[in-house]
Amino acid sequence: MSTEDVEVRRSPRRRRTVSARRENGRVVVLIPASMSRAEERVWVARMLDKLKAGDRRRRPSDEDLLARATDLSDRYLGGHARPRSIRWVTNQRSRWGSCTPADGSIRLSDRLQGMPGYVVDYVILHELAHLLVAGHNRDFWTLLRSYPKLERARGFLDGVALAKGIDIAEDNDVESVEDASA
Repeated sequence: MSTEDVEVRRSPRRRRTVSARRENGRVVVLIPASMSRAEERVWVARMLDKLKAGDRRRRPSDEDLLARATDLSDRYLGGHARPRSIRWVTNQRSRWGSCTPADGSIRLSDRLQGMPGYVVDYVILHELAHLLVAGHNRDFWTLLRSYPKLERARGFLDGVALAKGIDIAEDNDVESVEDASA
């Protein structure tokens, strides 16, 4: 991020704290009025680094997604699902994610970017499970049942879809998670 994208606001009421936020396409750094220019430069750099780290967490790169998918497969699927690629796409308007088992590719809707990590993990895990089981039958849901935030993530996505008026494709063969655990 260039220095033109940063606005520093000094406050006489602020004594020790420094904070930063995004506002109208720029970064606003709030600092105490008593801070020297040298301290300001140090704190602006530190706050930009913090914002970038947060962006990486909320909007991981394709390489980060592949590492995340590998970790999720190891933890919840015994390492059996190994995608060859996983990437963000902008053309999915009726799905959160999709996969092609034949070539091991997974695609995630860019609308997931910025959602909580456990939600993105659920969608990745869902698509990983499809690399092993094609439909949404008992075997499929059995694979996912060990994910501790399964129902919470599904509820979050349902709420987002409802609030934003997104028509997410419903699967006709979906069993409830409770039925799958029976």
